Amino acid sequence: MHYGAIFIETIFGFIMLFVLTKILGKTQIKQLTAFDFISALILGELVGNALYDDQVGIREIGFAILVWGILLYITEIITQKFKRSRSILEGRPSIVIHKGKLQREVMKKGKLDMNQLLHLLRSKDVFTVQEVDYAILETDGTVSVLMKTAYQPPVKNDLNLPLEEVVLPFMLINDGELITDNLKELDKDEQWLNQELKKQEITSLKEVFYAEYAKGGKLYVQEY
Repeated sequence: MHYGAIFIETIFGFIMLFVLTKILGKTQIKQLTAFDFISALILGELVGNALYDDQVGIREIGFAILVWGILLYITEIITQKFKRSRSILEGRPSIVIHKGKLQREVMKKGKLDMNQLLHLLRSKDVFTVQEVDYAILETDGTVSVLMKTAYQPPVKNDLNLPLEEVVLPFMLINDGELITDNLKELDKDEQWLNQELKKQEITSLKEVFYAEYAKGGKLYVQEY
């Protein structure tokens, strides 16, 4: 098989899979359920095997991806309209710690041993099961944790502190490039940004690796 044909089919397969992922949403990337994992493997196999088969061309690759994409899309519609199908195709969350007690049968059913559970808890900054009131094993393999009251951090309502407006920081410069959309979101212009940079003795965007700003705060800048 010619290298040129492999190159073209690889680029085509990449583009098709990228478009398919955009159409189907982010579940293939982030919320990887067992069904999504199988789907990703099969898609990879379809494209991978086709690349090195002399009898398979771009049309065949495109057709295979299209058919599998339609099947995935139909499956998504089914799970949205028929709730009972979700547990079959996507699985169900499982409570592995209930009121501070480990649920051995649930863990056994979910093929989860203590080492794995402790690893998942540590990923949530929890280093002992004694502090956990509830732990739920999600369908994507992660664990959600509700700490016992004694180990929950206090919030402002607990301390009777005044509430403040929640402010979202925006990235304004990334690797020397201006993010104009974020600047408009903050209702600022380049003149304001340049003035703020000059206050920190920076004369050009090209000198800045990263910069972010939140309303009411100070422009945070990290140079190269």
